[in-house]
Amino acid sequence: MVGVIKLILISSFSIAVIGCTAGGRLKQEPVVHPSVKPEPCSSEWFTKVENEIMTGDGQGHGPDLGSFEWRNVIEFRLGIRGDSNLPARNSEQWCEYIDSNFIKSI
Repeated sequence: MVGVIKLILISSFSIAVIGCTAGGRLKQEPVVHPSVKPEPCSSEWFTKVENEIMTGDGQGHGPDLGSFEWRNVIEFRLGIRGDSNLPARNSEQWCEYIDSNFIKSI
């Protein structure tokens, strides 16, 4: 009986660990050097924004960086969702607007 319980616990832990990775592989985000200002809408820029305005739960769960859902969460966190002055979420202008108005300059 104890052996069955151990097996269940080990299996559950393994499933949880594998489930928190992308296909069993850990996601690797681009490294952003703090003294370099990344170009808006680049993968480095998305990482910088995510570091300043977290969209996930701190445990790797959250929308994909740069996705429409991610951009929606950024707007929500900034308190600007629904603002008529916002450029379209799927545009370069959206990234530039967020960058110039909300992201810390270097």
